[in-house]
Amino acid sequence: MREELLRIIEKNSRIDIKELAIILGAQEIDVINELQRLEDEGIICGYHTMIDWDKIDVEKVTAMIEVRVTPQRGQGFDNIAERIYKYPEVNSVYLISGGFDLMVTLEGKSLREVSSFVSNKLSTLDSVLSTATHFILKKYKDHGVILSKKEEDTREKITP
Repeated sequence: MREELLRIIEKNSRIDIKELAIILGAQEIDVINELQRLEDEGIICGYHTMIDWDKIDVEKVTAMIEVRVTPQRGQGFDNIAERIYKYPEVNSVYLISGGFDLMVTLEGKSLREVSSFVSNKLSTLDSVLSTATHFILKKYKDHGVILSKKEEDTREKITP
């Protein structure tokens, strides 16, 4: 039940407990208890709402920043990752493979604001060797949800 429960709520965290119990073939109280255990164990870390910010008048810039760092002896990348994720501007930090070590995502009001963060805060950290900033221009799919659906042509076809 645990894995199936997690898959379902990952796609729809607002699903009704009664509906969830029916899908899982379990009692509502068992589902409630399992959700509580998953939260207590830190497996469920939070719930969020996905918003397509391009559809409203809010200026927002999202950037993905690749960061090359010098790992610290005995601690690897954990300390520098922690220093980075403690900045309120930072949304996520991932340890990655390839030419860079960390992937940092953040949002700002403008390209200038994001660039300022990278040059004044991120790049100045002792362990940071280099960065590469990539600005997201358009999101097509996020967290498994397609954001840019093609509109169907509803016009009537005319044939000679």
